[in-house]
Amino acid sequence: MFNFSIESELTCKVSGNGSLVAKKGSMIAYKGDFKFEKLILGPDNGGGLMGALFGHAMRSLTGENIPLMKVTGSGDLYLAQDALHVSILTLETGDSLSVESENLLAFSSELKYEVRFIGMGVLSQKGLATTLLTNNSSTPQQVAVITDGNCIMLETPCTVDPDAVVCWTGGDPGIVTDVSWKTWVGQSSGESYQFKFHTHGELVVIQPSERLSGLKIGID
Repeated sequence: MFNFSIESELTCKVSGNGSLVAKKGSMIAYKGDFKFEKLILGPDNGGGLMGALFGHAMRSLTGENIPLMKVTGSGDLYLAQDALHVSILTLETGDSLSVESENLLAFSSELKYEVRFIGMGVLSQKGLATTLLTNNSSTPQQVAVITDGNCIMLETPCTVDPDAVVCWTGGDPGIVTDVSWKTWVGQSSGESYQFKFHTHGELVVIQPSERLSGLKIGID
């Protein structure tokens, strides 16, 4: 079994043996014996070819499709992307993690990988869907995410900027809006909507930078 750890803040070190899924091109070095296989359709989640085809179609439709590779072998593997900061999250049995596809670096092959509609994408760069990782196995599994700067981990309930969200556990957020005439003419504070997580004791990971908003309305 592989163990994920952080090396010098910007690199994910994977040690042990077995298989995992990583973002294509994220390997920067390894010691040992590894095989890298491009996942053209993505993981099949046990559904065979039809499962892989359906998953690929869903991810392409929602914009959550990222190039992935399956890594098999043993030794020490080093993963990174663009000197972005790395964080490691552990999912216990039955846990799930909603994560922005662009922030996903690597995850255990034991995790179920799928796209789930959340129905709030018109207000954010996030789109109408998010990538969902679920641990249906009997042992803890790990996920490596990348952030633009050191991430901030908040316990819910909390309210956050949707363009700073990296991932979260538990239920989906609600939307808090502050839409007025000033918003439509470009004179608002710039924070006209937020994500509000109501459940207690869950985790929300944000990064200290924002994506460009998917909704731009204003008058020059």
